[in-house]
Formats: sequence, structure tokens, C-alpha cells
Amino acid sequence: MRVIRVDATTATILLTEAPTPKVRDRQTGEIAKDAVSGEALMTVGVVFIDEGESSLIQVTIPESGVTDGLTVGAPVSLPGLVARPWESVFNGQQRHGIAYRATAVAPGAFPMAQAG
Repeated sequence: MRVIRVDATTATILLTEAPTPKVRDRQTGEIAKDAVSGEALMTVGVVFIDEGESSLIQVTIPESGVTDGLTVGAPVSLPGLVARPWESVFNGQQRHGIAYRATAVAPGAFPMAQAG
């Protein structure tokens, strides 16, 4: 499927859920791994605010990309943020959505107010 780069340069991104391991199999508790590097994956919850609209999203990050100093409610940066549309059939039901992935999550700053 196509990978779409997300331009977050004008967005405010706030951490809503601290990093937690991404579970691949809920029954066994197996942690998801990157298909290429084999590195464990983590997820974070954020609210992405841009142009007056906001969305709560879950973002997958490699474990090595989780930096110190993260605080729930504080701004963060998500370098390399991409969106990947997906679809599957589960129990006969068609499901679809957008998966988000970034190379890291780090403490960020609120965007500067534009002079008007």
C-alpha cells in the first residue's frame, strides 16, 4: 500500500498516552517487531491539531526512537511521520483505517504564533 508523508510543520502535537509496547498477539502477549530491523515497536497516543481541526491518533515508533523527557499533555515532535492506509477482512467484516508511523517521538514545542 501507499505510504503518505505527513507534513507536521504547522501542527501542534500533544502526547495523550505514554509509550507502551505494541502487542502483536493479544492472546500470547507477543510484542510486535519491525519487519526489517527486528526491533521492538512501541505506540504513543497523540492529539494532532492543525488548521483548527484535531484528531486523536496512535503512532507506532521503534523502541530506540522513544526519547527521555516525554510528559503526557506536553507537545512532542514526530520526525518522519507517515500515514499508511490499510484494509482487511476479519470474521467476514471488511475493516479499514490509517496506520501512522514515525521514526521517533521527542519533546517538542508549541508552534510560534504567526504575526498578523
